[in-house]
Amino acid sequence: MNVTRGFTGRPRVHNPGLPPGQYDAGEDWPVLSAEVTPDLAPADWSFRIDGLVERPHTWDWESAHALPASAYDGDIHCVTGWSKFGVRFGGVSLDAFLAVVRPHVSATHVLASSHTGYTANLPLTDLTGGRAWIVWEYDGKPLPSEHGGPARLVVPHLYFWKSAKWIAGLTLLDHDEPGFWERNGYHERGNPWQEQRYSGD
Repeated sequence: MNVTRGFTGRPRVHNPGLPPGQYDAGEDWPVLSAEVTPDLAPADWSFRIDGLVERPHTWDWESAHALPASAYDGDIHCVTGWSKFGVRFGGVSLDAFLAVVRPHVSATHVLASSHTGYTANLPLTDLTGGRAWIVWEYDGKPLPSEHGGPARLVVPHLYFWKSAKWIAGLTLLDHDEPGFWERNGYHERGNPWQEQRYSGD
């Protein structure tokens, strides 16, 4: 995906529910990926949390689904300018996974990795307290592969490039380590309401 400051998208219409610089995508859900969509079956999917944790752990499809189910109902916002209202993702709160591995008190940041090799960095505080999910359903159906299925990370209060598709794992760190888009000029955090699109915003 090639995104530049010159991206304009659709005409901007003021909506107090939209972050600045965004438009309502309506029924559309644009497909934007940095990599080719992988052919990844649920039986071949795994998710691991390691790094600064007491008990590194890997889940397969079955064991991840055995954790308490959780859902996100709300909005998502893409750095390219679109926002989508009233989405529903089903999966498991990231808090449930973190409770198993027990993060060290020294852990401050996370590097999320995809099965494709894509990475995204996040402060650990953006992933706890019911703010992030590992999801495999969208609107009650299996998450489509082009949108990150069989499972993706969802961090809806940040721009959606932080919600890594085809999620493979999280590594907890005591420092910030830039991911793919952050190394290519994007903001280290990505708060839509503060328009943290690019480095220096």
